[in-house]
Amino acid sequence: MPVPRSVPVPRSAQLRLPLVALLSAACLTGLVQAAPTHASDAPANDDRALRRQLQALTDAPGGPPGAIAVLKRGSHTQVFRAGVAKVSTDRPIQATDHMRIASTAKAFSGAVALRLVDTGDLRLNDTLGKVLPRLPRAWHRVTLRQLLNHTSGLPDFSAAPEFLALVTENPRRHFDSRRLLDFVADEPLAFRPGSRYEYSNSDNIAVALMAEAVTDRRYEDLLDELVYRPLELRSTSLPQGFRMPRPYMHGYDVTGQNPPEDVSEVLSASGVWASGGIISTPKDMTAFIRGYAGGKLISDRTRHQQRNWVDGASEPAGPGKNKAGLAIFRYTTRCGVVLGHTGNFPGYTQLIAATPDGTRSLTVSLTTQVNKTNKPELLKRLRTVQENLVCALLRKR
Repeated sequence: MPVPRSVPVPRSAQLRLPLVALLSAACLTGLVQAAPTHASDAPANDDRALRRQLQALTDAPGGPPGAIAVLKRGSHTQVFRAGVAKVSTDRPIQATDHMRIASTAKAFSGAVALRLVDTGDLRLNDTLGKVLPRLPRAWHRVTLRQLLNHTSGLPDFSAAPEFLALVTENPRRHFDSRRLLDFVADEPLAFRPGSRYEYSNSDNIAVALMAEAVTDRRYEDLLDELVYRPLELRSTSLPQGFRMPRPYMHGYDVTGQNPPEDVSEVLSASGVWASGGIISTPKDMTAFIRGYAGGKLISDRTRHQQRNWVDGASEPAGPGKNKAGLAIFRYTTRCGVVLGHTGNFPGYTQLIAATPDGTRSLTVSLTTQVNKTNKPELLKRLRTVQENLVCALLRKR
């Protein structure tokens, strides 16, 4: 619903959202790979070093007021925290605090689609023209596979001038989530499908619409049936509004010398939907990535297709060298390989990752947005810390 005129729009919504923050930095394209990691970046063999590194992120210029990392090896869970869940309080972030999961929501739409591939409702070579013939004819040859690995060439709705103008005018505007692609319906494909990688928020909107079309069910209901319930995700939802469920870690715009500004409830989730609108907790995200990467949701045959890697990085780039699969990324670090996804959204930055068998997992959540455009130096530091956490996760104990 529209925001009342009496509710002031924060400075970040007025000045920064259209340029930087909008919806996981969707306008940023091209490949991002990690700079070489030097031996001096390696953490000490005790957990105090990892805690210090997480604390250093919160102390850095433009850093988050709070950060949490959850490492799980088998049934053993280890939690690292820094900062606070809310500025002006001393409450630490808890693994049960809600948060916006940003583009890690794309892994959820991938999970839904790949489960439907297993049931035969969808095929990876199904085209938009076959499943969604109402979409522009110029897009009809794009396949589900190309949507899932961001090689579709679909123009990005979140970069459309009309969409940006509407969000700037009213960040809490309620959009018809199923009509988001209308903002770019008059645009051709950016390139021949399958010819190159380019991260686009439009891809996962189309994936969700395909899932709805072949099942005649709402995407939100498919999430519940195919993902939440099998993995026992009790604190995960896809809302349409801007409110956060309590308790939650507050997300902030941290810019220059200005005090951190709470932007947790600035944007309506209806404008990102399947590309980044899910709300969850570190506890639920741990369960999700372990099940998703470890194969609890899809067959071995479909997992084999999912892990056909192409050159491409998540946004923001994850630790180590990045490769893109079907709604999942491979992060090759100096200590080994994990599979997962990253995301950023006004107030939040996320990483979820697990070993390919799902037995070890890592989630890292920051309470400010960090990407290669708004905070490139902080992103470099974050990726180093993420890699050190991966090394701790994979280390024999």
